[in-house]
Amino acid sequence: MNKVVTVEEAIDHIKDGMTIMIGGFLSCGTPLKLVDALVEKGVKDLTVICNDSGFPDSGTGKLVVNKQVKKLIASHVGTNPETGRQMNDKEMEVDLIPQGTLAERIRAAGAGLGGVLTPTGVGTVIEEGKRKFEIDGKEYLLELPLKADIALILGHIVDKNGNIVYNGATRNFNTLMATAADMVIVEAENLVEVGEIDPNNVVTPGLFVDYIVGGGN
Repeated sequence: MNKVVTVEEAIDHIKDGMTIMIGGFLSCGTPLKLVDALVEKGVKDLTVICNDSGFPDSGTGKLVVNKQVKKLIASHVGTNPETGRQMNDKEMEVDLIPQGTLAERIRAAGAGLGGVLTPTGVGTVIEEGKRKFEIDGKEYLLELPLKADIALILGHIVDKNGNIVYNGATRNFNTLMATAADMVIVEAENLVEVGEIDPNNVVTPGLFVDYIVGGGN
């Protein structure tokens, strides 16, 4: 199977109302070409799972500004004023999740777990509507897995089988999201032939990747 496709072919898989994950941390490690194509296509009513809503003119923030997001699941939104405005005006639902909890819920989905127990949020508004457990005298919240229809991630070096090497902090949520979606599309900063990557340097194996959009910044 040839996994290398055009940006347009990749984005064609995303339909109105889908749940998508987008990698990155304040646009570092975000697949900007894929997001820009998603903005241009105008897909709407999306549920977006990401670390943050980026900036108004960069990354996931563009989707928010373009009002393509019905629900945002993220750990912070402070760098994009439009997110706060839409949230306060009830134009968009926002589910704020502590960052570590967000990462663990995505990891749990990728690992096939039924959830994770965390003390984060006990005694705060975070615990509302959630099951609590006491273990060895300490209270924990049950946090359920987070899965998506499609994950959009960024790889620094990607071979044509989809094996991925990340650059520094761009690993962030990309590695987790690659395991937690029904379909994974990676934007390759550098697309190389199979065999050009030392297997010891592969972080995300190609078996997780369905499509590749390559290459060049």
